[in-house]
Amino acid sequence: MARWTGEWLSGPNAALGGDGEPPRWRGERLGLPESGAGAVAGGGARLLALVLDLVLASLVTSLFMRPDLQDSALMQSYNLWAGVVWAVLTVVPVTFFGFTPGMAALGIRVARLDGAAMVGGWRAFVRAVLTFLIIPAVLRNLDGRSWLDRLTGTVVIRMR
Repeated sequence: MARWTGEWLSGPNAALGGDGEPPRWRGERLGLPESGAGAVAGGGARLLALVLDLVLASLVTSLFMRPDLQDSALMQSYNLWAGVVWAVLTVVPVTFFGFTPGMAALGIRVARLDGAAMVGGWRAFVRAVLTFLIIPAVLRNLDGRSWLDRLTGTVVIRMR
């Protein structure tokens, strides 16, 4: 059960590692540096990257549909298409490059823990679906990894 729900449900010492010592910084148990390139990205940068991606998706959707706040049927369609555009702007770049446009602007990226260069399609798709659900993306462990990171074997790191 702890594998799916996170270390915090396994008991008080499960998240601390084998020796019971808390990590000195996020990502220490993963072999990541404390700061600089390769360090675990903070939650604020991840949230801002998501907001930038959502704004970009809305702008791209606005190129094809004119939003009208007074027309609820049109806005429902607009929001659906903006969600589709967001999914494409999230899954495709993460699959091949490891970052979304918002992540690139903030200097963060998704990296696989096994060291492979590309994140891959199924990991990018699962990350997008779980980000859409919000809660799995918000709950984090001591290493700063969310449920979607742990499920896909990834971590969001700083590029600079």
